[in-house]
Amino acid sequence: MKIAIGTDHAGYELKESLKTFLKEGGYEIVDCGAYEYNEDDDYPDFVIPVASAVSRGEAGRGIVIGGSGQGEAMVANRFLNVRAAVFYGGEENIITLSREHNDANVLSLGAKFLSVQDAEKAVELWLKTAFSSDERHIRRIEKINRVSQS
Repeated sequence: MKIAIGTDHAGYELKESLKTFLKEGGYEIVDCGAYEYNEDDDYPDFVIPVASAVSRGEAGRGIVIGGSGQGEAMVANRFLNVRAAVFYGGEENIITLSREHNDANVLSLGAKFLSVQDAEKAVELWLKTAFSSDERHIRRIEKINRVSQS
């Protein structure tokens, strides 16, 4: 599976660690930046290419990283067919529910609240959890898609 990944300065170190982790897991990585640490960069510059790649089907999933992950998810969710879920620690069932019920295809991580090990565990769980394909969840996603198109 091809995974697009991007972050601003707040998640730069975590992104670099996750790239290695994902490559070792057999995933193809599309690095959308940042390519170096720059405390003055802006997260939309790196989230937009990730969300765009997922929206157009050029990447099967996307991972965006920021300080909290909130702003990154807000940007990603503006794209058609993108369903970004935020994780910055806590109950892991948030991750599984985002996949099983919402078919989340972008994971937004809060780097200020996660260790590298916790982020790796979250990403692995998110990637291995399948969408339930229950009719009610499909119906809800279709409704979300109709809103995105208007």
